[in-house]
Amino acid sequence: MSNEPEWTITKLRGELCISWYERDIRRRYRLGTNDPKEAARRAPARYAELTRPKGSTVKDLWAAYCLDKAGRSVVTTMGYTWKALAPFFADKEGEAVTLADCRAYTAARRKDNKKDGSIHTELGHLRSVLVWARKQRLIAFAPDIERPAKPDPKEGYLTRPEITQLLAAANSAHVKLAIQLMIATGARVGAALQLTWDRVDFDRRMIQLRNPFDKAHRKGRATVPIIDGLLAALQEAQEGALTPYVLEWAGDKILSIKKGIKTAGTKIGRPDASPHMLRHSAAVWLVEDGHSMEAVAQFLGHSNTAMTYRVYARYSPEYLRKLTASLEL
Repeated sequence: MSNEPEWTITKLRGELCISWYERDIRRRYRLGTNDPKEAARRAPARYAELTRPKGSTVKDLWAAYCLDKAGRSVVTTMGYTWKALAPFFADKEGEAVTLADCRAYTAARRKDNKKDGSIHTELGHLRSVLVWARKQRLIAFAPDIERPAKPDPKEGYLTRPEITQLLAAANSAHVKLAIQLMIATGARVGAALQLTWDRVDFDRRMIQLRNPFDKAHRKGRATVPIIDGLLAALQEAQEGALTPYVLEWAGDKILSIKKGIKTAGTKIGRPDASPHMLRHSAAVWLVEDGHSMEAVAQFLGHSNTAMTYRVYARYSPEYLRKLTASLEL
C-alpha cells in the first residue's frame, strides 16, 4: 500500500494550489499562501475538506470521518465495526439516530451472542463519528448514543516464561519486535504503532512515546529508558528500516498488531493474548517486584495514581502486608 498522496502542489496563475484528478478532470484549488512549507502543511486538510462526502446519512458521515482520520489505527478497527453497524444505521440521517435505535441494535447484537464489550466499542465508534460531524458542521447536533456499560478490564496477564514462549511463537520479525517493545516500555498499542525512529535516542537510551508534534490528548505516553534486550532488537531493526516507523512491514507502517499477537498466543495456549495484555503484564511485573505505585504510575504515563492503585495494588507483595501488620496483638 502506497503512502503517496493523491494530490500534488502546483501553481495556478502564480499562486500555490493543490491539484488532483477526478477521473480525467483536473481539480485545482488555491492554498492561500506562496510559502512552500506552509502550502505543504495546509494541503492535506484542504484536500480532505474538498473531497469529503457531502451527504448527512450515517454512511456518508462515517466515510467522511475515516477520510479525515486516514492513517490512524482506529480507522482499521472501524472497518470491522462498520460491518456490524451498517445494516442498522447506514441509510439513517445522522441527526435522526434515536435511543430506541441504539437499544434495538444492542438487543440484536446480544441475540447474535456478541459481548457487551464489543457492542460498547461499536456504538462508541458511531458516537465518535456523530460528534465529529457536529464539530465539522456537517450536522446540526449529535444525538445521544446509548451503549451497554463498559465491562471491567480483563484481569489476564502473561508471566515471564509465557512472554518468552510468545516471542518464540511470533511468526514474523515485526510481531516479535512489537512484543519486545510493549513489554519493555509498557506502551499502549497506539503509541507503539506510531513510534518513529526520531524519538528513539540510542545515545541516551531513552524512548519518547509521545509525539511532541501531536497536540491531541493521548493517554499513557511516557518517556522511558531502553533496557539491554530491547536495545539490541531496536538496533537490528533500524539497520533494515524502510520507513520512519519503528514497527513496519513490507515497507509500510503497521496499522494493527492484534492478529499477530493473538496467533502467537494461540500457539502457546493463550488465545486471550492481546496488545493491551502486554502493557498490563509489564505493570504487574513491576508491582510484583515491589516498586512503588507512584513509580509504576509514572512509568505507565498515568496522570492519576488512583488508577494505578485500583488496578495493580493487589499484585503488590507489601501492600496488604503493611495493613495487616497493624492488626497484630
